[in-house]
Amino acid sequence: MTAEQDPENFYDAVGGAPTFEKLTARFYEQVAADAEFRALYPEADLGPAEERLQLFLKQYWGGPTTYSEQRGHPRLRMRHAPFVITHKERDTWLRYMKVALDELGLPAEYHDEMWEYFERAADVMVNTIETPEPRKGLTL
Repeated sequence: MTAEQDPENFYDAVGGAPTFEKLTARFYEQVAADAEFRALYPEADLGPAEERLQLFLKQYWGGPTTYSEQRGHPRLRMRHAPFVITHKERDTWLRYMKVALDELGLPAEYHDEMWEYFERAADVMVNTIETPEPRKGLTL
């Protein structure tokens, strides 16, 4: 590559659209198999949720801007605000995303950068603190 050429962006470096399509398909395959976690998704068909995540991730990592063209600014916290997201939901989301990401077989530098982003994004989505159940048999 010469100095005049633009460096390859992350989206292209990891394989472009097919990579993000595989990632989201594997993620939602796991969501569909988990009845408790699946219940958090209000639509009967997970297809639209998968497409939105796929478009968002493609755009975030330097691909087409289709997500913003169709839906406007991502506003992730606002879009997730109607849903109760505790640390349990965050951890489940991360567990399924980790499986999907690991299965891509990306070079460590790309894998690690994506994983760090997913951890940060998942942390930000938590909007409800779990209340521990009271212990039985204790008197204060």
